[in-house]
Amino acid sequence: MSLLVAGLVLFLGIHAVPMFPAFRTTLTEKLGENGYKGVFSLVSAAGLALTVYGYGEARFEGAPVLYDPPFWLRHVTMLLMVPVSKIKKVLKHPMLVAGKLRAVSHLLANGDLASVLLFGGFFLWAVLDRISIKRRGPLAAQGPAAGGEPGRYSDVWVILIGLVLYGLFVWKLHALLIGVPVA
Repeated sequence: MSLLVAGLVLFLGIHAVPMFPAFRTTLTEKLGENGYKGVFSLVSAAGLALTVYGYGEARFEGAPVLYDPPFWLRHVTMLLMVPVSKIKKVLKHPMLVAGKLRAVSHLLANGDLASVLLFGGFFLWAVLDRISIKRRGPLAAQGPAAGGEPGRYSDVWVILIGLVLYGLFVWKLHALLIGVPVA
């Protein structure tokens, strides 16, 4: 469980740095923009690796069960994982919304301590990041430059690709990559 916690602290901790613009500016001034991005990437990768390994290890060792969700919540989870809408135009921060939705849906279906730490941590980070973006003002709310206006059928392609990936995950990939079958 300690590797999972260490991974979450590293991964979510480095992703919390932009929430503190003065601290990010100080780091960028000391390291340079490329240096900052390099450190950010390395710490993110190390945190992600520790999180993935630690989560698998915690589940394999039998993390304590905090609550036992009813079986039908798995179906709710699968439903929550397929939101289809005008992604960029309706949602100001689709990645944060998707992160929160993914976290909540997985918390509905998994009651072990490792899952609560993992998905609860990501949910808390996404909520705090969204609050932070609102407080930082309009420039932060716009996010990084996306390279112009999306094409006429961009949302259609994103939705189709997302649905295909979703179908593959439900069918086989979740079991192959995560080790837990969805159905």
